[in-house]
Amino acid sequence: MLFSLETLGYVAAFCTTSSFLPQAILTIRTKDTESLSLGMYSLFSFGVALWLAYGIFKKDYALIVGNTVTLILATTILSFKLKDLISHKVRRHRARK
Repeated sequence: MLFSLETLGYVAAFCTTSSFLPQAILTIRTKDTESLSLGMYSLFSFGVALWLAYGIFKKDYALIVGNTVTLILATTILSFKLKDLISHKVRRHRARK
């Protein structure tokens, strides 16, 4: 076998985790979250946290490493989205006064 099953897991983790980098970098740089879905990032972050817990229970380091990094990236984007929503609500509230 050319690849071990563990290597396959690490390659899969690398691919899915690195796919979040462009969005995370763009969101951090521009602080623009208007086109991002709060529901999607909330549900996705929760799902990744569950995959991380699963990996911890299974002692599967590819799942642990990949999902830890993905969870950090996804929750970073989610926190920018939440901060943006809160600041918009505060600005609208102040404008009404």
